Amino acid sequence: MAKAFFGGVHPNDMKAATNEKAIEQLAPPKQVVIPMSMHFGAPCAPIVQKGDHVKIGQKIGETKGLGAPIHASVSGTVVAVEPRPFSMGGNIMSVVIDNDFQDEISEEVVAPADPDALSVEEMIEIVKNAGIVGMGGATFPTHVKISGGIGLVDTVIINGAECEPYITGDHRAMLERPEQIIGGCCYLAKMFGVDKVTIGVEMNKQNGIDSLNKKIEEMKAPVVVQPLRTRYPQGGEKQLCQAITGKQVPPGGLPSAIGCAVFNINSVCAIYRAITTGMPVVRKVVTVSGSGVVEPKNLECPIGTPVGLLFDACGGLKDNTFKLIAGGPMMGMAQYTADISVAKGTGALLAFAGDENKVAQDPTCIRCGRCVEACPMHLRPLYLYMYVQKKNVELLNEAHIMDCMECGACAYICPGRLHLTQSFKAGKQLVKDDAAKKKAAAEAAKAAEEKKGA
Repeated sequence: MAKAFFGGVHPNDMKAATNEKAIEQLAPPKQVVIPMSMHFGAPCAPIVQKGDHVKIGQKIGETKGLGAPIHASVSGTVVAVEPRPFSMGGNIMSVVIDNDFQDEISEEVVAPADPDALSVEEMIEIVKNAGIVGMGGATFPTHVKISGGIGLVDTVIINGAECEPYITGDHRAMLERPEQIIGGCCYLAKMFGVDKVTIGVEMNKQNGIDSLNKKIEEMKAPVVVQPLRTRYPQGGEKQLCQAITGKQVPPGGLPSAIGCAVFNINSVCAIYRAITTGMPVVRKVVTVSGSGVVEPKNLECPIGTPVGLLFDACGGLKDNTFKLIAGGPMMGMAQYTADISVAKGTGALLAFAGDENKVAQDPTCIRCGRCVEACPMHLRPLYLYMYVQKKNVELLNEAHIMDCMECGACAYICPGRLHLTQSFKAGKQLVKDDAAKKKAAAEAAKAAEEKKGA
């Protein structure tokens, strides 16, 4: 039986526009713009240059340290390697490829002769070379999570909650690609050496639960589906662990601290494809929805596809559209331009129109405490907000601002319309900047001391 996590809210799921629409393949774009930062960690270094011919699945970005390689999603000619607008803000170094529409597959893409005969080390290496990350938005390199969890993890959890409003890509995968999900779960069970894998799915996706259970029975797979209460943020990593195991991840800790490892549905599908076909991450399923979209859809497209093409495939945007968001409405990022492209972590593109703008001209805290009740991390958002306004780093640290998961539950429930989540993003940056400043000062003092004693 699923347990309850602390806090949370119950927004209207707004999934009806797309949850019964099958995933459609977007017409191939004439050009893709592939950002070199689609993972947690330092950006990749481009290993191709203008004029190079590339093929689908060919490595075009190499990482050093924590990260994941990046691959060409179409075949064609590299026409630029330069900074381009990025969904996370500003510009990022990108590889721009003109599609030749030949769909040539790179010689680097090699399917294993017998996937089931692979060792754990070989499977992890395949996952690493495929550039698989947390494709629900966190984008943490999957091979690092696997290799770092072996020996520590006894509970492998697949995040099928898809708790954010509007987004339905994972739900459609449960209905249309259950063999990839269950197959990927079997490989994860082998890598971690566990006797079963648990898939957590919110109960508003009952047909998805039924589809997975049917495939589990057919394959006699070591997988169980755990129905979960429909409550946001049920899909948060720490909340999902608590709901399924009853254990709480300690403050500042990772799920591995309680023996858990959590993977997104799309990441599991990518693991299955990489191990069985050798194909790295080159495509992404994106939900395109919101009141500003003429005909909402679930679309699959090459990584690097300009988002404007996805909106065009949905009939375009309504005239009174006032906001674009990359991601869900709770944790996504509002965009200042439509000149961005689909990345590995892009789960949704939302457009809002008409009278949906609920921003208050003078947001005011009325001390109601509802944000404290809603916070799944046991924080006190009203105080965090006040400390950010005062730029008080010491108090922000004492209030554990770095534990904030930026889920947006507090901002959703706030009757005063305070910009809480955005403030906490700014507050975290204050803490990081202060820590970097102190580190630099300490290193300078140490260097001066060493010079003095030399």
